[in-house]
Amino acid sequence: MKLWNITKETIKSTFYLVYQKRLERKSRHWHIPAHIGIILDGNRRFAREQGFANIAKGHDHGANKLEESLNWCRELGVKIVSIWVFSLDNFNREESEVVAILDVIERKMIELAHNKDLHDNQIKVRSMGRTELLPDSLQQAIHNAEEATKDYNQFILNVAVAYGGREEIVDAFRQHFLSELEEGKNIDSVIKELNVQKITPHLYTSDLPDPDLIVRTSGEIRLSGFLLWQSAYSEYYFCETYWPAFRKIDLLRAIRDFSSRKRRFGK
Repeated sequence: MKLWNITKETIKSTFYLVYQKRLERKSRHWHIPAHIGIILDGNRRFAREQGFANIAKGHDHGANKLEESLNWCRELGVKIVSIWVFSLDNFNREESEVVAILDVIERKMIELAHNKDLHDNQIKVRSMGRTELLPDSLQQAIHNAEEATKDYNQFILNVAVAYGGREEIVDAFRQHFLSELEEGKNIDSVIKELNVQKITPHLYTSDLPDPDLIVRTSGEIRLSGFLLWQSAYSEYYFCETYWPAFRKIDLLRAIRDFSSRKRRFGK
């Protein structure tokens, strides 16, 4: 039985490798999204299915998948990747799990600040969310990663941490009203002049193009509030694979699907 299982895995691995190479060749003719958003879902279920005694191990594996996935995106010509690693709602989980997840994020941020490949490829790290709610040490790690990469412009990695889509919109409106009132405008004129263009500059991604494609792993078919404003005309792709097990084939399938769609932007 053991020999048969090894044989099956070998055949499966060979098949996937051939299939991946085929998709890679075809990708040269695809329309590649400039900005991809990824909801990194399924870490806990991955840990349970793997039989890990500690659920945090799933988040460790998920963090380790990041660098590999960024390399795939860069190879394909993607310029911006926005990932959602911790939502505001995640604060409501068991305290031990919240602490474990934030520890994983902190270790990854420290690693990114000193990662040779990240610097060699001029990857800029940015955060988005209510980061003031995070532990001081994590805030410092995020700040250090941003400072270490602030002058890079070849590739952008946005990390959504302590992030909520509704809260981002609330924050944007709040900042707009405050800036208008500070200029001496009265509230009636501020309301009368309110439009989409007034709010957009106050979003977390104000200086970036909206995501062309948003991918969610783990088989869940919902956005859960990720980039609500920015994703009005994004294409969506829902992948069955848990994030820690995400493969280049999964990314290629998502981009192949994106490339086959006709984007009309409401026209």
